[in-house]
Formats: sequence, C-alpha cells, structure tokens
Amino acid sequence: MNGVHDMGGMDGFGKVEPEPNEPMFHAAWEARVMAMVRAMGATGAFNIDTSRYYRETLPPPVYLASSYYKKWLLGLEDLLLDKGFIGKEEVATGHAVQPPKPLKHGKFELDDVERVMVRGKFGRTAPAPAKFKPGDKVRAKNIHPLTHTRLPRYVRGHVGVVERDHGCHVFPDSAAMEAGENPQWLYTVVFDGTELWGPDSDPTIKISVDAFEPYLEPA
Repeated sequence: MNGVHDMGGMDGFGKVEPEPNEPMFHAAWEARVMAMVRAMGATGAFNIDTSRYYRETLPPPVYLASSYYKKWLLGLEDLLLDKGFIGKEEVATGHAVQPPKPLKHGKFELDDVERVMVRGKFGRTAPAPAKFKPGDKVRAKNIHPLTHTRLPRYVRGHVGVVERDHGCHVFPDSAAMEAGENPQWLYTVVFDGTELWGPDSDPTIKISVDAFEPYLEPA
C-alpha cells in the first residue's frame, strides 16, 4: 500500500543517527509488547503479514510520532479489535469484560515459547516454473495496491537486473489479507542509483531489492 511507512528514497526526514550500543528494548513495556505480538501470532490470531499491514495503516501523524514498539502496540490493538479478540471497553479498562474468543491453536503455554521464538519457514512448493532467471532485465510494475505489499514505492516503474532466484515463498500480499499463501517466486533485483534517482545520484550506488514475481515484468 502507499503509506507513510514506505519512506525509502524520500527526502526531508533528516540524517539517520545510529544509537551507540543500542539496547534491545528501551523500556520494560516494549518487551511486553513484543511478547504479546508473538504470543497472539502463535495462537493463530493472525500471521506476520497481517500484523505488518495493521502497523502500516496507522494514521500518518500517529505513525511518524510513534516509536518502533509503540507502532507495534497500536497496530496490535487495532488488529485485535477488528478481529473481535478484545473490545473497546476492555482496552479502556485494561481487563477482560467478555468471555474470550476461542483461539485457533488454543491457549499459549510456557512450553510454546522456544518454538515460537524460532523464525518461521516460508519456502513453498512452486506452482509453476519461474518466469525469470539471473541476468534478466526486469521492470518493477508501477502498482499502487490498497493493501499490504513488499514492493517499495521508489523502485516502481524502474528497470533492474535479476541477481538471484530465492525459490518460491508465501506471498505477503495475499497472506496479509488472509487470502491464502498463494506461493510466488522471489528474486533479488539490483537497480542502479541513477536509474532510481536520476543523473545527480552517486553513479556507484546499487540498490538490491527482494521482489516477488507478480511485482515484475520483462524489460
């Protein structure tokens, strides 16, 4: 989707200032938010792409004014409200008011923690042969979906070269809307900086983007 979260290649946001010795969490509540997101995902309440989509749909002023884990918290709240796992009264009071909605995978237990903290596997059997191979010139389609997509706005309409075929994977655009896994081929595509930002760009810059097959067309 075209949202404020898609900031790649945009000007006016200032220099990126890395934090020396940055801790994993800056406050205890951030760790609790991460734990809640992982726990609810493990129960089958949502998948990772749906979770990302809800963070992306935060209003621009809220998104820009929120820290990383505040975005997680607000996105989780909206997601659980929409899916009926919590009610507005429960958010306001901070405790359950209605009996809980059944969870797809049942209650999350302590023994589940180690399994849940292992990164999931998203490779899938290919439904059809790959359309592209390393060395092929491709154009990123100039698409503007209303829902989640992993194609950055700044590469849309531009030509790059396929560098690597990663095999077939769950397609985030479908998974985010709970429309099935819809496996698609995934490629690394390399773009020249001058192709993306014109002749004033550093001619030595190259940008690599992992792009799913439906995002691409022959150039």
